[in-house]
This record gives sequence, structure tokens and C-alpha cells, in this order.
Amino acid sequence: MLPFDAVLTDFDGVLRHFDHAAQADIEARYGLPLRKTAFDPGLILPPTLGHLTEAQWAESIVTALGGDERARQAVAEFIAIEFWVDEEVKALLARAQERVPVIIVTNAMDTLEEHIDRLGLTYFADDVVSSARVGVAKPDPRIYEIAAERAGVAPGRCLFVDDRLPNVEAARALGMTGVHYRTIQDLADVLS
Repeated sequence: MLPFDAVLTDFDGVLRHFDHAAQADIEARYGLPLRKTAFDPGLILPPTLGHLTEAQWAESIVTALGGDERARQAVAEFIAIEFWVDEEVKALLARAQERVPVIIVTNAMDTLEEHIDRLGLTYFADDVVSSARVGVAKPDPRIYEIAAERAGVAPGRCLFVDDRLPNVEAARALGMTGVHYRTIQDLADVLS
């Protein structure tokens, strides 16, 4: 018997992963600070809250990097980096889903549904709470409350899993059981 009635899980860094070596290679080849620029809070927050599309975000990165053709090509390659599902994490979550709802809670952009479909996960989770769709992002307490409500479970009966400690701490502040995900064992220990 699990000591919680729903699993709320992050997407990026837990279930989905990007090729960080390829990102570093693009930065090195173009000599541009792509990651630092792309994930600057001033650029990443508007699309994460649904105020800009992913395409508009990409254009804002190009502009921040000088707006020339070299910047445009680098950003295009950066945005096109491959991603994949961690099959071990997926299997653990699927086993948990036999007993409780599993909800993806993610800071994402307008392309999330397309990415989930490309990964074959369209019908995997019981629900998806995307910051771009609900207008609040982790670690804002409202996104956790929305996820718990969609699961039909009180926050104190939710397990929350994320690779970013501030997001886990925000969930714990609402009474959720929080798991700071670093390795598969972190998740396996709590779902066993």
C-alpha cells in the first residue's frame, strides 16, 4: 500500500531528457552562450506562463544573441536537440499508476502536447498540468494545488517528484511528500 493517493511528477529531468552534450557542442561550435541566454528568467518565463509561443521564445533568444544569421542557426539547432523518455522512470510510474493517478506537472511551453505525442506518451498520464496552459509555474503553490485537484486528492496525500529542489521544497510546504529526483533509485525507493 502506498502512503499517498496520487503521484505528481515533473516531466523534464525526470521522465524526459535532453542531450546536454549536444547542447554544449552547439554552444562551442558557435561560441554563443545558448543555455545561459535561453534559460534566463526574463526570456524563459513568458513562454512558460503561456504568454509567448516556443517560436517567439526562440526568436527572443536570437535577438538576445545579436540577431544575426549565425545566432539564428545556432538557436535553430539548439531548439531541435533530440529528447527521449527514461524508460525506467516510465515503468516505475506505470506501476504506481496501477494503484493511484499519475499527473505530470511541468513548466512547459505551448509545444508540450506535441512533444508528449512524439514520445508516445499522449495517453500515459492521467492528466497533464502544463504551466503554459494554467498560467502559473513551479514553484508557485497554485500549480501544485491545481494538480492535486485534478488528481482528486488533498495535497497532503500527494507524492511530488522533481529534479529541482526548490520545486520539491514548495510542494513540501503544501504538505506533499517530496522527492528530489537525481537518480532512478530516488524514485524506486519511494514507490517500492
